[in-house]
Amino acid sequence: MNRVAPKPVHLREFQDRFARALSDGAQAAERDAALARLVAQPGFAVYRNTVQKGCIDNLVANYPSVTRLVGEEWMRAAAAEFVRTLLPERPMLLEYGAGFAAFLAEFQPAAELPYLAGVARLDRFWTEAHGARDEAVLAPGKVAALTQTELTRTCLRPHASARWAWFAAQPIFSVWSRNRYGDGQNGDLEWRGEGALIGRPFDSVQAVELAQADVAFLDACAAGRTLGEAATAALAADPDVDLAQSMARLLSAGAFAHCEVDRL
Repeated sequence: MNRVAPKPVHLREFQDRFARALSDGAQAAERDAALARLVAQPGFAVYRNTVQKGCIDNLVANYPSVTRLVGEEWMRAAAAEFVRTLLPERPMLLEYGAGFAAFLAEFQPAAELPYLAGVARLDRFWTEAHGARDEAVLAPGKVAALTQTELTRTCLRPHASARWAWFAAQPIFSVWSRNRYGDGQNGDLEWRGEGALIGRPFDSVQAVELAQADVAFLDACAAGRTLGEAATAALAADPDVDLAQSMARLLSAGAFAHCEVDRL
């Protein structure tokens, strides 16, 4: 009686199935007899636990403000749930965990902490800024030297490390900075909207609180708008904004890298 040869499994396919087994060995074993034999090996459990622990340790290290707010035990439990749904896709663990803020926003045990996802987002900004490529910072004098006509045709490109966001109803920047750098005391905070800019324009990561108009200005610049259009966006966000002061704040924070003037 002729035996039917098993269907060959390509290396890429096996690696994908193996990765799924690392996060959900029981279900993977139910679907795949070959993986079932692998999962049953004692050594696989050791390897799986090592991989998961490494991912959890990485999340705890890269989200220190979140960890301080909720405590390490809670954080490690939440990280374990995240790891079970998503393992690293790249060998550099610095890039792992980009979706953790979105995960916390839907994580039921975090429902009583509505600011936690925003704090996680800023922790992620810090990591991305730290790992961003080096780039020179636009000198404020270069903008000051432009004529009025040139200013209307000028676009400012944000620095490669710059990350920013506006949080409309919560003092996310204050909560984050107090738990990242300060004493972690949040009881006296005024519950209002705040913006944040995190980047590494110089030697180390820096964080600056922004107004809503500042964030709108940066959004417009990132979209390739001219300075005039960016100013219009800032005024739409806050009609009372002092545009000169806002521009000075962003330039001194190293938010921009290039100044491009369309001379046509």
